[in-house]
Amino acid sequence: MSDEHRHDHDDHDHTHGHGDGDGDGDDYGHDHGQSHSHDHGHDHPHEHGHGHGGGTRSGRWARLKHQVAHVVKPHSHEAADKVDAAMETSAEGMRTLWISLAILGVTAIFQAAIVFLSGSVALLGDTIHNFADALTAVPLGIAFVLGRRAANRRFTYGYGRAEDLAGIVILLTITASAAFAAWAAVDRLLNPRDIGYLPAVAMAAVVGFIGNEWVARYRIRTGKKIGSAALVADGLHARTDGFTSLAVLLGAGGAALGWRLADPIVGLAITVAILLVLRDAAREVFRRIMDAVDPALVDAAEQALLDVPGVRTVGELRLRWIGHRLRAEVAVVVDGDLTVRQAHQVAVDAEHALLHAVPRLAAALVHADPAPMPGATDPHAELAHHAA
Repeated sequence: MSDEHRHDHDDHDHTHGHGDGDGDGDDYGHDHGQSHSHDHGHDHPHEHGHGHGGGTRSGRWARLKHQVAHVVKPHSHEAADKVDAAMETSAEGMRTLWISLAILGVTAIFQAAIVFLSGSVALLGDTIHNFADALTAVPLGIAFVLGRRAANRRFTYGYGRAEDLAGIVILLTITASAAFAAWAAVDRLLNPRDIGYLPAVAMAAVVGFIGNEWVARYRIRTGKKIGSAALVADGLHARTDGFTSLAVLLGAGGAALGWRLADPIVGLAITVAILLVLRDAAREVFRRIMDAVDPALVDAAEQALLDVPGVRTVGELRLRWIGHRLRAEVAVVVDGDLTVRQAHQVAVDAEHALLHAVPRLAAALVHADPAPMPGATDPHAELAHHAA
């Protein structure tokens, strides 16, 4: 007997292939006689009226307590709620991007005017970085727009991965800005010259710091709220820009004291700072592309599953990010004497527990395996030759 339970609320399509409810499930083989397809948005409460199958008196009492807790913390599994939550997170991301673009654009234009007057390569590097940071709003904006598109028969998981591609574009943009800043600084080291309008250069540095730090806080806060690794990486990029803007002050101070190499040396320091943020951003984007998740999330999910009445052990647990949302694939071991309906109810409860325990979980595919009987063959043995 085996059972699968999956919720996918984007389509709000329920497909139940129940048996008569009193068999041991042998007829289902690996086609999994029951599959329940919904998609849950975990950013909102849910309401679920689940009836529980039979079982021991202690098991019924545990399930009754579970139902009472369920009433105390109601949820809504409506498709409209899920879609609205997804659109709200994308809309919030877009709003963050456009506001950031406006602020950084004004900052960079102001700095560019001072660069034209002063000839400071340190300020030039900072200005280039600010322009590059503002322009990263374009690939992220495209990714957020694509992410709103519904899943289809070709892109069955939707378009959330577009955000990971945007992260790669951002990394390339940061790399290009670092290379240009390094070239300008080295050229000035080889061909030193005085810079002018030092008070204006210092003022541009302060303006650059204020603009970047504000944008960095805004992007990081929104990115963490909606689960966007690319937006968080972009916020870290902006934060480094803020500190490099302060470094321009050092170059201006050195130049004011008559040290002509101060400006290009600060320009090189800014390049190093850009490379450091490139390393951090690359690590975040790489982890997301490789389906990495915080191990603490896996621990929380596993513990939540083990607390579900009827779950003996957790055989397999996988989590992956798709855009702003997480998806889970789970195999739990249940009592082999349960009916199909009872095993299905355990799967429902297991998914329900995951939705509470794992933030931003959009969907869970829960497969119930019967506990092995002594001397019985592994029901999955016929699949062994398909294993990598």
